[in-house]
This record gives sequence, C-alpha cells and structure tokens, in this order.
Amino acid sequence: MKNQSMKICMFAILTFVLVCFLQLEGVNATSRMRQRGGSRLLKETFYPRYGETFPSTLPYRKTSTIFNVLSFGAKGDGTTDDTKAFEAAWLAACKLEASTMVVPKGSVFLIKPISFSGPNCESNIVFQLDGTIIAPKRSGSWESGLLQWLEFTKLNGITIRGTGVIDGQGSGWWSESGTKPTALRFYGSSDVTVTGITIQNSQQTHLKFDNCQSVQVFGVTVSSPGDSPNTDGIHLQNSQDVTIHSTKLACGDDCVSIQTGCSGVNIQNVDCGPGHGISIGSLGKDNTRACVSNITVRDTKIHDTMTGVRIKTWQGGSGSVQGVTFSNIQVSKVETPIIIDQYYCDGGKCQNKSSSVALSEISYENIRGTYTRNPVRLACSEGTPCTDVNLDTIQLQPLQQNEEIGKPFCSNAYGELKTSTTPPIDCLMAAKPSEKQSRNNYDLCQN
Repeated sequence: MKNQSMKICMFAILTFVLVCFLQLEGVNATSRMRQRGGSRLLKETFYPRYGETFPSTLPYRKTSTIFNVLSFGAKGDGTTDDTKAFEAAWLAACKLEASTMVVPKGSVFLIKPISFSGPNCESNIVFQLDGTIIAPKRSGSWESGLLQWLEFTKLNGITIRGTGVIDGQGSGWWSESGTKPTALRFYGSSDVTVTGITIQNSQQTHLKFDNCQSVQVFGVTVSSPGDSPNTDGIHLQNSQDVTIHSTKLACGDDCVSIQTGCSGVNIQNVDCGPGHGISIGSLGKDNTRACVSNITVRDTKIHDTMTGVRIKTWQGGSGSVQGVTFSNIQVSKVETPIIIDQYYCDGGKCQNKSSSVALSEISYENIRGTYTRNPVRLACSEGTPCTDVNLDTIQLQPLQQNEEIGKPFCSNAYGELKTSTTPPIDCLMAAKPSEKQSRNNYDLCQN
C-alpha cells in the first residue's frame, strides 16, 4: 500500500513538471516568432477613449492590430525622409479591418506628399497620431502642381485621432504665387472622424473634405498667423452630413469655408479667430451652378476677424443657398459681423451680370458683440434678390466711435425683423419680390 502511494505521488510530480515545461516552451516559441518579424503585428485587446471630448454618440471601435511606423523603418528624427516607412505601414494596416497605424509620441517625422488610399482597404482604420509630422520647408522640394500634402481617399470608416501635430511649415510658401497644397485632405470617403490633433502652418488650406459623407470633426486645433494668405481652417465641398464642434480655428482666411454641393452641415461651439470668419462661398464663379442647403452655425465665438458670418457669391452664377441659420454667435472686434455679398469679386475688375445664386431662408438669431467697421451689410442682387432673411435679437456695438464706423446697409434684401435691433436696421424690406426672379435657380438644385 505504501509503495502504491509513492508511485501515485511520483506520477503527480512528473505530470506537473511536464506541464510546466510545455508552457515554457510555448512562451519561448512565441518570443522567437516575434523576433523573426512578428513585432510589426501586435495584438490589442482594448483601446482607450481619448479624453472627455470623445462623444458618447460616436460608435466605439475596438482595433484588432497595431502597426507602428517605427517598426517599418521610420527614424522620427525630423530630418530623415520617412515617407516610404509610412507607406509600408499603411499598406499593412490597410489589409486588416479595424487596424491602427501608430505615429508615436516623442518623434518628428519628415513626410513628403503621400496618399493613404483605398478603395481596396478594409474599413474602420484608425490613424493614431501622437507624434509630429512635418512637411519639407522649401517649395522646391515638391513636385509642381501638387494640390495636397497628406491625403486620405476612398475610405470607409477612417479615423484620425490623437494628441499629435501636423505642421505644414508653410511660411516659405506664403510669399509665393501659384498652386499651393492643402495640408490634410479627405476625398470620396464616408464615416470620417478627425479628433484631438493640431494642424498648423499649412501651405494653404489646413483641412479639406471633398465628396465625403458623415464627417465628424471635434477637439481639433488649427493654428496659423492671421496674415498667412489663403490658409482656410476647414474647407467643405460636395460633402453632406458634416458636424464640426468643440474646435479652435486660427488662420489667415475663412475659419470654415462651405462650398457648393454641401448640405446638412452643423457647426457648434467653435472658437474662430483670427481669420475671415465663417463663410458660405464664394459660389458661382465663372457662371457655375452652386447648391448649398441646411447649414447651421451656433454657439460660436468669432473674434479679431474680417467678417463674422458671411455668404458670398459671384455675379453670373446660378443655383441656390437656402435653409441657413446663424444662432447664438458672440463676436468681438469683428470688422463686419453679418454680411451677404452677392457682388463678391476677389481682386481685379468684375463685369456686372444680371444672374446670381439665389439666397433664401437665411436666419440670424442672437448675434451679439462688437464691430470695427459695419454692423450689418446685406448686398443682394437686383436680378435675384435675397428672400426670407430674418433678423432676431441682434445686439452689435462699435468697439469705439470714429469716422470709419458705418451704419447697417441693405440692398434688395427682403425679410422680417423679429425684434428690435442695435443698431436699428431699417433697410430690410418686408414685401416679397416676384418668385419668377429666382424660382428657376431653386429648381436647378432639385434636379
């Protein structure tokens, strides 16, 4: 009986030793596999949210794999060209749904013009930007005629997030004429999110969305000097269902520029300035058709800018802008807080033309603050007057009294004063013009 017990005890000890040995071999095998190249592919079980600005409505996305650009040969020293390493990391991440391409914190990556493109990429890719990406300083380092520096095209579910910086180093471009690239452009993509990052000193426009659907921008900072030419903050074109909120935009042109083909745009809680304000347009240049509808700008601060909220169209255009609301706008040291300009002419001389983009259903609600030149300027076309322009709770004071301070101006603008205004706006006409003057323009945008 005693011998049998000893045998059982020895068998248990040997079994325990064997199990431990097999487990140790498994760990060593995994380690050897990673040393042979598996380090590029790292499994992730949880990806944290980014701060309090991450909205609860945004679908939470787990990522299955991480691709760090350092693992693909990037140096991150600010002088070595890391473009090929970024291309290789993207090529790997592109093949896997819900993957993450990481640009790590603490490194500076010099990148030449690059396209992170689909449509053969899987969906829901995250571009995690925590380091700094810089462009070549000298324009001579670029191919002539390039329209963008960093481009994401034909992707579904693309997210750029993090605490990193995209620096266009554009000061060398600002004094030059000719074509200049956009710093970050999205084209032909859906379910796009940009959050947390800083884009600064762009060669021209900082962030552009062209032909995109379902776009969210929040917690983003754009920073360029107020005298840097044509450096729009965010430029929208042919894009629908766009939300921009909790974002700070300082630049040398429009903080947000909304162009033709845009609808369902909601801008909220934005800090704009310096710059040229928030603009719809310019539209209708070279006799083109423009269609813009359902635009809302609210709960926003605009300061140290040329204009506040503006709609600008060229003579000779066609189409329409309708369903626009500017609400709860605080302005400070703005030249002209409220402006409609259907005679927009950017340099040179423009010929007088009878046709223009039709404007209707434009509401200004609770616009308050200080101006330095004119409080309100509504310069509408004689051939296509502005209709249904509504002003409600407009309280605008001159920053200081001097001879340059103008009075409210209206021309061919029809609508309603919902409340008394400061200063009094008595130039808005109540009667509606003949619908024949603009009906055809609205019909053009329905087809």
